[in-house]
Amino acid sequence: MKKYIFIMLLLLTVVSISCDEDFLDRFPQDEISPQDYWKTPNDLKLYLNQFYTSFPVHSGWSGGTFETDNNSDNLASFWINERFVGNNSTVPNTGGGWNWGSVRAINFYLENNSDIEGSEEDIKHFNGEAYFFRAMIYFDLVKRFGDLPYIDKTLGTDSEELYSERLPRNEVVDKIIADLDLAIANLKPRNNAENFRVHRGIALALKSNICLYEGTWEKYHAGTTFAAETNNSQKYLQLAAEASNTLINEGNYTLYNTGNVDEDYRNLFIQQDYAGVSEVMLWKKYDKLDGVSHRVGHYIPRNGSGTGVTKSLVDSYLCTDGQPIAVSPLYTPELEKSLGTIASTRDPRLSQLICEPGNLITDNGGINDDIFEFPTFRDNNEVICTTGFQIYKGGTTDPTEREECEMGSIIYRYAEVLLNYAEAKAELGTLSQADLDKSINLLRTRAGMPAMVIGSIVSDPNKAFPELSDLINEIRRERRVELALEGKRLDDLLRWRAHSQFVGKRLKGFKIVGSDLETEFSDLIGPTILVDENGYIDPYKNTIPAGFGFNPERDYLSPIPTEQLVLSNGTLTQNPGW
Repeated sequence: MKKYIFIMLLLLTVVSISCDEDFLDRFPQDEISPQDYWKTPNDLKLYLNQFYTSFPVHSGWSGGTFETDNNSDNLASFWINERFVGNNSTVPNTGGGWNWGSVRAINFYLENNSDIEGSEEDIKHFNGEAYFFRAMIYFDLVKRFGDLPYIDKTLGTDSEELYSERLPRNEVVDKIIADLDLAIANLKPRNNAENFRVHRGIALALKSNICLYEGTWEKYHAGTTFAAETNNSQKYLQLAAEASNTLINEGNYTLYNTGNVDEDYRNLFIQQDYAGVSEVMLWKKYDKLDGVSHRVGHYIPRNGSGTGVTKSLVDSYLCTDGQPIAVSPLYTPELEKSLGTIASTRDPRLSQLICEPGNLITDNGGINDDIFEFPTFRDNNEVICTTGFQIYKGGTTDPTEREECEMGSIIYRYAEVLLNYAEAKAELGTLSQADLDKSINLLRTRAGMPAMVIGSIVSDPNKAFPELSDLINEIRRERRVELALEGKRLDDLLRWRAHSQFVGKRLKGFKIVGSDLETEFSDLIGPTILVDENGYIDPYKNTIPAGFGFNPERDYLSPIPTEQLVLSNGTLTQNPGW
């Protein structure tokens, strides 16, 4: 057994070392023969475990996945987003995400897994996992760099493919989709798959995500320097709709819904065990007895996590009558004067997203319970709320979660599939009321909100995308609200070519001047709590007075490191603007 463990560790060492090599991470010459360590399906499983670390999950003293929206207009981090600022104008010599070690490791697996003895069903399943991860990793590269060399075999130092040209992005996406189709055909369904591993439904969900991304990217970047060589947006949108619809019609997943519209949304994200929660398709389990825990559930609602929900996100929540705040009679400027009233007539998901005075933070059985009173303004760095809208989503009230939190981390949830379906159908121009009723309106029902009805949508005079239909605007609004603080917003802004949402603007927060917090923090307002001319918290007032300087002719993609351009002997070309 010790010899077996040593061989596995040696293999992983070879893999990890090669991740730091130069152009396309050339494979080492002293490889260990797969026949020495791959005997059974379980050996395949152990090899594939390394790719599960690619998923974003909670860790340490941080806001976990709930602060990943710091790279968007949903959160205003103390550490300002350099990409939005436009400061990332220097091409790195190495690194920068141009890393092919994981692709090579999967190619190695696919080339050397044919002599395994054991359950054919298990072998097929693990092969499906490999195709899934190759698709996921390549798609991350497409999002970062656009056009790519496509390498589907392990390379030696004399391989011609080391000098491959970049294929057009949608040709790479076609290869990604082919991998996902193989994954879907080989992976076990959820009820037969091992817990915490990729299964068929996850592959369909990823296909839905990727096809929606590429379909909308090609649609909204058409005519720009980032356009695909051939516009196949309709094809990808149709594939996104079909993948989502397959998941919906198979009926293996349902939304978490106990009927409590004031708590269900927030409670979905603070559970320790998601084994019985159908909506959660894939998640990471924590167990302090195994030394696997984090502090996210305790940390995030208590000290601000060095960030804050933006006014832009707060303003996007509809009133309870289903109308935007610009037209609803339920919303008045007076409601902005208190954190206790700003969400009182709004979509219940807002009060489950931000802290309100009186919110229970830690339940100590009624004895010295921790209750939210004020945003965390009197501190610095990560122990501060930047906007006054302090995050509540993801905060657990369980006192046992204070030091060693076991709150699970959601990786894929069914709600995103429903949103993908509605958006793809709307972009295709084929969205029906029946489509809305089996997708977005299920989410609205859980939240206690009126259904979205085609033909009865109230036009928002302040709609985010005035050049687009009211229907598209409302579907995008629903996506932003439902997936808030789950790390999806940046991808949405990039694929929609939506730099108009933030370029030349600064992220704002609560209107503290004239509010019931003004007296309490009068000594901080001005010198520490920066405000604009209308009294709204303006955390970036001094750092970027002219607003975000994101360059739409450059910053939608990252640069290829200069060393890679040199090593390619001219076959690689640089991205636009760099």
